[in-house]
Amino acid sequence: MGEGPPPRAERGGVRYLVLEAIQDQPRHGYEIIQHIEQRAGSTYRPSPGVIYPTLQMLEELGHASGVEQEGRKAYAITEAGKQDLEANRGAVDDFYSRFDEDSFESYADDFGDLMKFLVRVMKTVKVGMHRGRVSPRTIRSVRETLEEALKKIEAALDGRDR
Repeated sequence: MGEGPPPRAERGGVRYLVLEAIQDQPRHGYEIIQHIEQRAGSTYRPSPGVIYPTLQMLEELGHASGVEQEGRKAYAITEAGKQDLEANRGAVDDFYSRFDEDSFESYADDFGDLMKFLVRVMKTVKVGMHRGRVSPRTIRSVRETLEEALKKIEAALDGRDR
């Protein structure tokens, strides 16, 4: 089964992940990357090319400040940063919720069962054709059934089935 690209933070959402990473203690850029990766269950790791410009932007906005720590620059959240983080806490929670118990690993067996079921549908049609049980009327009936199923599947995947 093919894997899609790993989950990524939405454009602009990284700033809230960074603020969340420094809300309890100042951290170096690399520690921020590690914190985000750990919270994401090792399935997402922001690059330094994303983190360091974000830290610079947060400093310019007054949402983070540089502090000296172990001879290196670390970043601490400011009061304005805390307010921004709280106002956008949902973005952080939504991002990390993708990696909770609802992660792909928790339903990989269900996905495998789904793929087996789809193969079974194909085999059923193929066997019916080989046995000569396919008429124009049968083909229309099967197609209508599959079209109806496809609409329901699309609705489920778009979240319209809730």
